[in-house]
Amino acid sequence: MDGFKRRDEMKILFCCEFYAPSVGGVQEVMRQLAERLVVRGHSVTVATTAIPTREFKDLNGVQIQEFSISGNLANGMKGDLEGYRQFVTAGAFDVVMIKAAQQWTFDALWSVLSRIPGGKVFIPCGFSCLYEPAYADYFRELPVILRQFDHLIFYASEYRDILFARQHGLTDFSIIPNGASEVEFGVTPDPSFRLRFGLCDQDLLFLTVGSPARMKGHCEIAEAFSSADFFGCPATLLLNAGASLVGQTSPVVPSIGVKSWEYWRILRETSEKDGFMSAMIYVEHGILNKMGIRVGRYARINGERQNTVNDDLMAVIDKIHNQRSGKRVVLTDLPRADLVQAYVNADLFVFASYVEYSPLVLFESAAGGTPFLSVPVGNAEEIAKWTGGGVICPASQDERGYTKVDTRVFAERWSRLANNRTYMRQLGEVGKQNWAARFTWEKIASQYESVFRKVANYARA
Repeated sequence: MDGFKRRDEMKILFCCEFYAPSVGGVQEVMRQLAERLVVRGHSVTVATTAIPTREFKDLNGVQIQEFSISGNLANGMKGDLEGYRQFVTAGAFDVVMIKAAQQWTFDALWSVLSRIPGGKVFIPCGFSCLYEPAYADYFRELPVILRQFDHLIFYASEYRDILFARQHGLTDFSIIPNGASEVEFGVTPDPSFRLRFGLCDQDLLFLTVGSPARMKGHCEIAEAFSSADFFGCPATLLLNAGASLVGQTSPVVPSIGVKSWEYWRILRETSEKDGFMSAMIYVEHGILNKMGIRVGRYARINGERQNTVNDDLMAVIDKIHNQRSGKRVVLTDLPRADLVQAYVNADLFVFASYVEYSPLVLFESAAGGTPFLSVPVGNAEEIAKWTGGGVICPASQDERGYTKVDTRVFAERWSRLANNRTYMRQLGEVGKQNWAARFTWEKIASQYESVFRKVANYARA
C-alpha cells in the first residue's frame, strides 16, 4: 500500500557531497551502507551534488535527490542552499546521517540543525583541514555544531577527529570501521589475469591504487620500486591511477587483455635489440595504433602540443624502464571487476598516500588475501593491527599533517617483504580471515543499523 510503513522500517536520509556514479571512498561507503539498508527493509534517500553523468534517480532501491550546490563555509557556498535545507528539515526522516565536514551537505545545515525532526548522526571523516590556517574559524565554531548531533561515528580510535571530539567533551559516539564488500571479494582468483599481463606465476606483481597521482604518493611508490632489490626476479608494478592520468601518459595499458600482453612482449623484444627508447617509438607508432591503445606523453589542443601528465612520475617510470632490470610499471585505470582481480592476484599492495582517514584500499587488500605495505597515514597502523594483514613503514608528518616517506626506507621494507614470499602469504591469509570475520560491509551495516535505531527511538521519545 502507498504510504504504508512497517513499524520496524526507518526512513533514512544520507547526505554526502558525491554519490554514484561518481567514484571515491565517500561514495563507496555510502553506497554499500545504503543498498544494504534497503535490502533490510528501510527507505533510504541520498541527498548529493547533481552531476551530468547521473541519468537515474533510483539506484538499487536507493532514492537520489540532487542539488546544484558547491563549496563549503570556509570558502563560500553557492547554489540552491534553501531548497536543500527545506528538503532535509521537512522530510520527516527518522534518521539523517551526514558524512564529512568541510563540504556543503554538512556546512549548509549548521543554521537549521535544530529544525531537523529525526535523529541526527554525523561522520566527521577525519577533519583533513584541521591544521590549515584558512579553516581556523571553522574549527573554532565546530564544537557547538557537533553537540547538536545525537551521535557521532568515527572510523578510528586514535585520529585527529576523535581526539578533537574528546578534547571538547563529546561522548555520544561509536567507532565503526570501514570494510570491503563480501560480494565483490567473494570471487575466485582468475588464473588468466597474470597471463593477460604477460606474467609468469613466479613473477612479482605489486599493486597500488588511487588518484590524484601526487597526493596518493605514486611518485614515491615509483621511486621506491626503482631502487628496491628483488634479486633479479621479474617485477611489475600495476599503478591504477584513475582516468585523469591514464590515456595521457606513456606507457599506458588502459584495459587488460591480449593487447596488454602483446604490448609488453613486443616492448621487451625490441628493447633487448634496439634499446628502450627505440622500442617505445616502435611500439607507439606501430602495433599500438593497430590495437587502438592511445599512448603518448602529450595531447594536442588547437594544434598545439600540451604537456598533460605528471612529469615527475613519468620521469621515474622512464628511469625504471631504462634500467633494463626486469622491472616495469603498468599505468592503468582498470574496470572495477578487473581491479578486484588485481587485488586477488597481486603479491603485495603498496601504499604511500600523503593524507587519508581510513583508507578503503587497505581493507580491500585484506579482502583479496593480499598483504599490504603502507605508510602510517590515517589509521593505517590500526588497520594493520585489526586485520593482521599488513606491515607499516615508518614515515614523518609535516606541520599540516601530511605524511611523507623516505623512499629509500620504503624500498628497503619492500625488498624485505618481497623476498619472503612465505611471510607474505601468511600475512595475506590472516588478513583475509580477519576481514571475513569483522570487516565485511554486511557486518558493518548491522552496526550502523543499531546506531540508527537508537537515535531514532531517542528522537521519538
